[in-house]
This record gives sequence, C-alpha cells and structure tokens, in this order.
Amino acid sequence: MTVIHDNLEPTEAKMAARDVSVYYGDKLAIDSVSIDIPQKYVTAFIGPSGCGKSTFLRSLNRMNDTIASARVEGTIELDGEDIYKSGMDVVQLRARVGMVFQKPNPFPKSIYDNIAYGPKIHGFAEDKADLDAIVERSLVRAGLWNEVKDRLTDSGTALSGGQQQRLCIARAIAVDPEVILMDEPCSALDPIATAKIEELIDDLAGRYAIVIVTHSMQQAARVSQRTAFFHLGKVVEYGRTSDIFTNPLEERTKDYITGRYG
Repeated sequence: MTVIHDNLEPTEAKMAARDVSVYYGDKLAIDSVSIDIPQKYVTAFIGPSGCGKSTFLRSLNRMNDTIASARVEGTIELDGEDIYKSGMDVVQLRARVGMVFQKPNPFPKSIYDNIAYGPKIHGFAEDKADLDAIVERSLVRAGLWNEVKDRLTDSGTALSGGQQQRLCIARAIAVDPEVILMDEPCSALDPIATAKIEELIDDLAGRYAIVIVTHSMQQAARVSQRTAFFHLGKVVEYGRTSDIFTNPLEERTKDYITGRYG
C-alpha cells in the first residue's frame, strides 16, 4: 500500500505507471508500483541499496529489455501511450526518454561527435550547419560550451569525470527528449562536479520531466520537488519532497530519513 500525500496539487503526468512489477527470472524486484511522473517537476527516487529504485527507473525507457531474464508486468504510459505495447519503436522511445547513467559513458569519439551522433541517426539535422547549431545548443544547456568550445575535436573520454557526465547529459538532450532519467548521476563525482550537475538539473527542470535515482537524501532534498521512497521493491510513500523529509506519514519513511537504516 503506497501512501500518497493528499495535499499534492494536480499536475499533468508525463508518464504514468500502474501496477508495475518487474521480475528477473523468478525473483520479484518491483512489486505492483503505481506512480505518476509529473511533467514540470524533478522527481527523486530514494531508498536503501537494492530496494528496486534503479530497476524501476530502467523500466521507464525499457532498458530492462537488454536483460534476458527481465520481465515487466503492468502498464507504463508516456503521454497516454503504453510503452510496452507491441509495435512500440524502442529506439524512438529512448530518444523521447533519455538516460544518464551512474558512471559517465561518453562514446570513444570527439566531443562534437558524441553530441552529433543522436541527431544524425534520428534525422534531426539537414546539414552541417544544423548539426553545429544542435551541438552548440546542447553543450550550452549542459553548461559545458565555454569549457570545450575550442576543443570540440578532442576525445570525449579526455574530459574530467564531471565534464564527461555533463557531456552525457548534453548527448541526451541533443535529441530533444521529453523525459530525462538519471541513475545516481553524481555517485562517481567529487563534490564540486556534483554541485555543477545539481545546478544543471535545476536549469533543465521544467523544460523536461526529470527523474533522478539518488542514494543521497541531501541531494534529493536539494534538486527535487517530488520524492518517492522505495523499500523492498515497493513505493512506500510519495509526495512533495519537503513533506517527505519533514513530515513523512509512514514509519518506515521516517526511519530511513532519520538514518535508522539504509
């Protein structure tokens, strides 16, 4: 039973999950989760390690399809369309629902080509001038343009860890997604790089529906407006971030927030 705070103002759901369960073989990893991902907010998923938050995040753009033993039940809709229906173009879905991983994973290509790759394969650019504009705009939005504009031909893997992660965010937004999923995007970064990513999330909020999995409650409190607390594969409580952290309704949430387990 999920406790949903009843003082949430109605918001337009960009994505809606209903009774979603995820299995790895016979193992139940996610148990009947129902949650709305609002259009205009950053939603944080928090909870102890192994509670299912990353598994659920990956089900939002069908990344679990890449695991042979994974099976997803229930429905997940993007703008009212079931993303698991037969005939769904998964490549197109992942352009609409982009993902940034825990460890920065730039392609072993130039900074320019890292950003240009997606727009090229999705046919977003008619010519080099279009592509140049998309690359510049994406890097500007990711707060990286001024740092790399004179070395766009350098390898993306030559950047620092924090810059690589911003490059991956720029790569995600280059195909003009509607949702950005972030799976612990700062866990491999130092505090200064983390602060830059958090500023960037703040800048991108409102333009995209953003979902972030984080093991840091402080980070969830800083960057999100909605928080879902996961425990043992279920969403225990979902509400305004300020309410979850200052006035949780569930004892398990209170225990996690106050550090009694985790």
